[in-house]
Amino acid sequence: MNTSNTCANCGKEGNDVTNTCNKCKSVMYCNAACKKRHRSKHKKECERRVAELHDEKLFKQPQPLEDCPICMIRLPTLGTGQTYMPCCGKVICCGCLHAFRSRATKQEHDLCPFCRTPPTYSNGEYIKRYKKRVEMNDIRAMCSLGRYYALGQYGLPQNSSKAFELYHRAGELGNADAYTNVGGMYMIGEGVDVNGKMGVHYLELAVIGGSSIGRLNLGNLEARLGNTDRALKHYMIAVKDGDTDSLKKVKHLYQNGQATKDDYAKALRSYQAYLEEIKSDQRDEAAAANATYKYYESSYASRPSRVFPMDLLPSL
Repeated sequence: MNTSNTCANCGKEGNDVTNTCNKCKSVMYCNAACKKRHRSKHKKECERRVAELHDEKLFKQPQPLEDCPICMIRLPTLGTGQTYMPCCGKVICCGCLHAFRSRATKQEHDLCPFCRTPPTYSNGEYIKRYKKRVEMNDIRAMCSLGRYYALGQYGLPQNSSKAFELYHRAGELGNADAYTNVGGMYMIGEGVDVNGKMGVHYLELAVIGGSSIGRLNLGNLEARLGNTDRALKHYMIAVKDGDTDSLKKVKHLYQNGQATKDDYAKALRSYQAYLEEIKSDQRDEAAAANATYKYYESSYASRPSRVFPMDLLPSL
């Protein structure tokens, strides 16, 4: 495609050829009239390039999660490997939480390891802390509070519409896992009307934002639609981000002859590299002492957001 200062329609050259195709951004015109005249010739090439650019964003390896603010080691992907503290908004890894509690006195045991705020044992006070964090635009608090409304937990009434509202707001502010939930709710019609296209749209936003759970969901959907190559790409990227369920999916594809031995070997190496990055003696001690601190073995219950089974996803 023409990316120089040359009009794709009339061939005019010069610095005044600055009118770019609004969709693919890959060809230029000297004015709007030339752009309009060239539209029919450019349409197929434009659509192909737009799809290529979209896939470049979609299949780009995301940046890893932030580090634990105490030990400064990358946070595990799994929800059981990290704990959100609604008192200060910090996310503490299971190793630091366990180490603090194992050394603390009886009076200190349940304090926040970061800000030393005492815990609350009242559902009302617990939710009040979350709502205060939401007022501060804390996207993790928004996503968690949305989940509590979705499930009717901690004394809150079950309210899918309120959950959807909180997820959507958190997603707009940068929480990729919240967009995973928005996409899934559109897929199954929870709190909103079923809309497969909107579901895919939000799952793709989640994936581009770095949600490994969203990528697992999108991979599952591609697999159901028969797009095995695209499903495998999603699973491989999610495995690199520590998603054990995606590793199981790659193994399943390999056993069914839909992925190669090299694909599965690469997935195993990627997952091992992730483990090396997040492992620490402190986290191993925590996992050995308490199964709820297991940070390297996935179950759907350990997810910070939801995995929607393939049999609930619509055929688009």
